[in-house]
Amino acid sequence: MIYLILFLSAFISATLFPLGSEALLIYDIKEGYNIYFLVIVATIGNSLGSLLNYFLGLKGEEYLVEKKLINEKVILKSKSYFDKYGSISLLFSWLPIIGDPITFVAGILKYDLKKFIVLVVIAKLSRYLFIAYLVV
Repeated sequence: MIYLILFLSAFISATLFPLGSEALLIYDIKEGYNIYFLVIVATIGNSLGSLLNYFLGLKGEEYLVEKKLINEKVILKSKSYFDKYGSISLLFSWLPIIGDPITFVAGILKYDLKKFIVLVVIAKLSRYLFIAYLVV
């Protein structure tokens, strides 16, 4: 049950909802649960939450263009910029406040899904490994 709660916390915290999973990870490590499994579960949950953001952005683009909330020319210009520098920005998807919108924008701009997954997992895993390292 501990791992499921951590997974859900990590998943929700990666979406656009304001929630953090780091405190729960630290608590679970201090309680003596398997640190490796905790890091893996948190990484998977957080990465899947970012993937949800990506798909919301991917499907939301049509709505934004249809409602004239964003211009298609702006999307095309942004896409070329994101294709050039997107990989760097996705490595910051672990950051509070700005990380979640980055993954949403990647979906709007139809960033390559395979690259997205690899970069987001690297970013999320790095964060949780760093937190675990500080706790141990």
